[in-house]
Amino acid sequence: MLAAEPEELRRAPDLIADELIAQIRGGDFPPDTPLPTERELCERFAASRPTVREALAQIQMRGYATAGVGKRPRAALPSIATVLRGTGDLIREVLGDAESGAHLEQMRQFIESGAAREAANRADQIHLAKLQTALEQNFNAIGTADFAPTDIAFHRALVSVVGNPLILTLHDMFVSTMIAHRPPTDDAARYDRIAYDEHREIYHAVLDGDVVTATDVMDRHLARSYRARLKAPQQARPTSDRPAD
Repeated sequence: MLAAEPEELRRAPDLIADELIAQIRGGDFPPDTPLPTERELCERFAASRPTVREALAQIQMRGYATAGVGKRPRAALPSIATVLRGTGDLIREVLGDAESGAHLEQMRQFIESGAAREAANRADQIHLAKLQTALEQNFNAIGTADFAPTDIAFHRALVSVVGNPLILTLHDMFVSTMIAHRPPTDDAARYDRIAYDEHREIYHAVLDGDVVTATDVMDRHLARSYRARLKAPQQARPTSDRPAD
């Protein structure tokens, strides 16, 4: 095992974050109580404001504090869901990169294809009723600005059948942002109708307990949806239009 890093070599933000976390865990700052102000922390640790802010950011990312816009951070105890959400905020920052976006799309496909398989295996009457309601709302939103939220709601209802809060948290973290970052299509209503018809196929496969069809249709649905939104490569100009060398 590697030796622990000497205390004197550790960065000031790390030391401040560790001390505050120890106090939160020890009960000095019960959950939902405000942490000291930046000014108070600067004086206490003889540190600059940027150093204190970095320490507070670490605490939030590790799940020991929550903060709203313009509000003081409040103490919290981490859960897996809160840590995932904090990490997700950082991951979403790379969505502008095409390769990173493709990796996230692939992760979504693994989650939702598995969810379709599980739903076909064990969806009960309550799950089926929720799926049917989501599907009806999706149909009623075809060609409108409400289609995307109802699209997300249908997929979420399917993933919730699995009953795993971690998988549902991962799904919630990325799907709405991924869809929001996709470029618009030339014919939104036509795209909506295709997506709805695929949702309907998935629903009927789940209703029939047809694992193979539910999984296959979900795979095709997500692959087609992603590829339909990819930007077309630029075309080279005809040779006659090119300037002479």
